[in-house]
Amino acid sequence: MYCRTAQLIGNRKELSEESLPSLEEVVMDGAKAQAILEASRSSMGMDISPIDLINIERFSARVASLASYRLELQEYLRSKMSQVAPNLATLIGDVVGARLISHAGSLTNLAKYPASTVQILGAEKALFRYWGAPSLLGKEVAAVMVGQEPSWVTGEDDDGGRVPTSVYGEKLRGQVEERLTFYETGDVPRKNVDVMKEAIKEATDVATEVKRKLVKKEKKRLKREKKLQDSNGDAEVENGDADTPVVKEEEEKKKKKTKLLQED
Repeated sequence: MYCRTAQLIGNRKELSEESLPSLEEVVMDGAKAQAILEASRSSMGMDISPIDLINIERFSARVASLASYRLELQEYLRSKMSQVAPNLATLIGDVVGARLISHAGSLTNLAKYPASTVQILGAEKALFRYWGAPSLLGKEVAAVMVGQEPSWVTGEDDDGGRVPTSVYGEKLRGQVEERLTFYETGDVPRKNVDVMKEAIKEATDVATEVKRKLVKKEKKRLKREKKLQDSNGDAEVENGDADTPVVKEEEEKKKKKTKLLQED
C-alpha cells in the first residue's frame, strides 16, 4: 500500500484535491487520504531530484507488481491444493500443506511418513546441530492453530489418505482443535475410531451423491442424443434425395399407373 501510494503521488507538489478519490481508493480510508494531502503541503523535506523520483517510481511499481503476482500465486495454490490434497489443505491450510508436500518430495511420501517424521520436517538441521534441547517442530509450526499454542501443548498431527473430498481433513482438524481445547478445559476429546467412522459415512454419502448426479447427467445426455438422432432420421425421410432407390421405385409405379389410365 505504501508503494502504491508513493507511485500515485510522485512529486508531492503535484498532489491536489483532484487526487483524493484515487488516493482514498489506494489507502481505503478517506481520513487517511486527507491527512496525506495535508502532510504533503506542510512537509519540510527537501525536493526529490528527477532521477531519484524515477527510481522511486520504478521501485514502487515493481513492489506493487510483485504483490499482485503473489496474490495470483496464492489463488493458484489454493485451487491446486483443493484438487491435489483437499484434506491436508483443510487441516493445516494451503501454504503449510504445500510446504510439507514440497519438503517430503511428494504427497505419497508425506502420506507414508509417521507422525514423528512429519513433526520435524523443516527442522532437521536444527535437530542434528543443537546444543541442548532439540527443535521438535518444523514446517507444521507455521499452521495457525499449532503456532499460537504454548510450546508444552504443541505435539503431533497426521495426514490421512488421498480422497476427492475434504471430509477427512475437516474431521482431523476438529480432532486437533478438541485436543488443544483439552489442555484448557479438560474435556476429553472423542476417539479417533469414532470420528473416522463418521468421516467414512459422510465421505461415502458424498461419493454416492456425486455418482447419482453423474448418472443422471449421463442419462440426460443420452436422451438428448437419441432425440436428436430421431429428429434427424425423420428429416431425412421427409427431405430425402430424389435419386434414392425408394423414391425411384415410387416414381416408376406412378408412371405405369398413369400410362394404363391413358390406354383405357
